[in-house]
Amino acid sequence: MTKARTRWPRQRDAEEPTPPDGGTPSLAAVRPTELETCLRACAAHSGKLVAGLDRRRTALAEALRNLLATHAIMEQPSAEAASPLPLLRRAGKGGPGAALVLGDQLLDPLLAVGTKALDCGYEDELKLAVLVTDAVLTQRRKSRAAWRLRARVLEAMGAESDAVEAYERYLALTDEDGFGVAAKTAGLRAGAEYQSELLRRLEQGCPEAAAFAGGSVTDTWAEGLALHGRGDWNRARSRLIGVLLAQDRSGAPVPEIQEALSQYVGLALEAGGAPGGGGPRTTAGSGDLTALAELMELYAGQRRVRMRGPVDDPTFGGIEWTTLGEFRNRIAGKSICLIANSQRVGTGSLGAEIDAYDLVVRFNSYRIDPAATGSRTDIHATIHKHGFNWDQKVHTRLVFGGISGDWKYSLRNRLVPGAQQYLGDESLRWPLRNIGRVGTDVWPAIPTSGFNMLWLLDHLDVSPQLDLIGFDFYESGAYRLPAAMKMPITSVHEYTSEKAWVMERAQSVTDTRIRLR
Repeated sequence: MTKARTRWPRQRDAEEPTPPDGGTPSLAAVRPTELETCLRACAAHSGKLVAGLDRRRTALAEALRNLLATHAIMEQPSAEAASPLPLLRRAGKGGPGAALVLGDQLLDPLLAVGTKALDCGYEDELKLAVLVTDAVLTQRRKSRAAWRLRARVLEAMGAESDAVEAYERYLALTDEDGFGVAAKTAGLRAGAEYQSELLRRLEQGCPEAAAFAGGSVTDTWAEGLALHGRGDWNRARSRLIGVLLAQDRSGAPVPEIQEALSQYVGLALEAGGAPGGGGPRTTAGSGDLTALAELMELYAGQRRVRMRGPVDDPTFGGIEWTTLGEFRNRIAGKSICLIANSQRVGTGSLGAEIDAYDLVVRFNSYRIDPAATGSRTDIHATIHKHGFNWDQKVHTRLVFGGISGDWKYSLRNRLVPGAQQYLGDESLRWPLRNIGRVGTDVWPAIPTSGFNMLWLLDHLDVSPQLDLIGFDFYESGAYRLPAAMKMPITSVHEYTSEKAWVMERAQSVTDTRIRLR
């Protein structure tokens, strides 16, 4: 007997507004929100957070403290004279009562609060994230970061059509799609089509379900589970499908529909006696089994495309995995240069010298200006968390990540078919920690992609020439793809330690080149 889940389909509250077409109210449209209103809400939310074991809420609390501290600096009499960039400024000549205008230095802390609130995933925090994007977009309608954050929040809330609209606003404002938003949008659209077709077939195959699509979804679902538990699948099926139809027509959040669909599919497999279904074998006819197979294909399809979007070539263009040993053999005896994403490179003229090396290694959101940076990229080393340059053709792509599951998820969702011949396998996933066995007690900070790559090449020690070009550890500023330029130089890395490690091993140092071999 299948036990009923505690979280059953939710009955919509009577006071929840529902448009005439039965859908949910649009959340994509920005609700005009004064900055002061948002800051007061942030202060109130900060007061609700208490010390606990939830690391996500702890991170949110820290982001809120940073935002409120930055805001407090603005209120100090000397702040305007001390800072060349305003944190907040009053609009026009309205005096003390005029609305606050969002200044540049407050924008990043505010968006950081929205991002950390999204990471929490709880209802109150998601509402706070929406409010943050309302406040930012009220004043900065062309903020790409705010539109992308809003889309991600709406997706997490299950408002897929509104999320697609927000994602499209983001895409209209950028020429680079390093975060894979276009594929995400296509996947959400395709997933909605799969889901609609799945529900259409369920309704078509069970006409009596219509009679149960207008009642309480919670009570009807409970009745269906009880009937299934007593072995009466036919009557259970009509009620369960009725609930699915009711959820769809009332515009229930997508995660709620997905949870109900998942449970229904499991019960249908069990009732059909499918292998792995968990129930006794029945004498289902070939027609029933065919319908069940089609149902499973649609269900799997909508889950798959929502995860990464439609994929023309699921084999990723005949990609070959490369192990640590195989990678060592491919680079042995070759001169290698590693190119930093720094202004020292971007404003220089070393392109021809760079292209003269046997192997050119670039990182993450590298930018190509042939005269300054060279034009070749043989090895692309990147963190798994974003997709900048994953579509650029390279001989070898090494994707770094500390958590195996997250790393595998990113590979499934970001790899571009035909863009690489070799891809580093699990043995190359996190060099400093996994190969070198260097723990956080020795190296507390998270190693950068550049340091992971550099450490790996130094550890293998098979290259007669190993040079670092433009590695000033961001003292000259970043030189990246335009879409990545606004990304902060993250504080989780400890560049001082990495620089010290490099200098201890340097054989020669100039303004542009550090030679390790």
